[in-house]
Amino acid sequence: MSDESALREAAAQWWRTSICDIAPGRIAYRGYPIQDLIGRISFPAMIWLMLRGELPSAAQERLLQAALVASVDHGPHAPSIAIAQMAVSCGLPLNGAMASAINTLDDVHGGAGEQAVELYDDVLRRSEIKDIEAAAGAAIDHFTATRSKYLPGFGHRFHPVDPRTAPLLALVDAAAIEGSISGRYAAAARAIERVMQARKGKLIPMNIDGATAVIYGELGFAPPLARGVFCLSRAVGILAHAWEQTGRKDRNKGPMPKQFAYKYEGQPRRALGERP
Repeated sequence: MSDESALREAAAQWWRTSICDIAPGRIAYRGYPIQDLIGRISFPAMIWLMLRGELPSAAQERLLQAALVASVDHGPHAPSIAIAQMAVSCGLPLNGAMASAINTLDDVHGGAGEQAVELYDDVLRRSEIKDIEAAAGAAIDHFTATRSKYLPGFGHRFHPVDPRTAPLLALVDAAAIEGSISGRYAAAARAIERVMQARKGKLIPMNIDGATAVIYGELGFAPPLARGVFCLSRAVGILAHAWEQTGRKDRNKGPMPKQFAYKYEGQPRRALGERP
């Protein structure tokens, strides 16, 4: 092999991928020619294909689509949406506004789905040697002792009962009855809910992050993909709000209307001559 051929082979190996196959006049994703996919599969099915390597079953596609639809938007109460609006008012184009907003989807805002899948995984591991209620209690204790006092996927600062949870879980239950999924993650989530209710004397209901985490777990997505797929979903709402903001006259839109002042907590006003 010549030096040039060796270099080309080294470059090809460096950028190797099993996802897309591109050559002049040819585009294929996971082995499927693009012309066979266009007009024949849905966007959720395309997401599944790109991430998982195969096309989903009808039941898998239905659950993934439900999770994507449910997480699209939560208004300017959500920091990511508010940031998209502020970014546009500061002159950023849509791509800049979307990037700014998506970058806020970290552990506190946007990461609860990933954390909930990890929590459910812990419950299921522990349930191999103890009953599900005891496993849920131990997993809760471990999470609050090592990570946060806030349990991901349960309770909501805005909704007493999250209206998105029940329809998502109904789809999960239906899929479990027909044998499309195991139902194990739904059982783990509900065990956590029961244990917390027994401990606190009141229901801390599952929220959108907990319900979609059930779906991602049942579908076999690794926990980090729960956050990644959530970002895909929330990007739709981010784009919509950013685009809406482009039609408004706000300039340098801050986090509060200008008639609301922030609270200053520093030193009182001093003269320049007052030095230690």
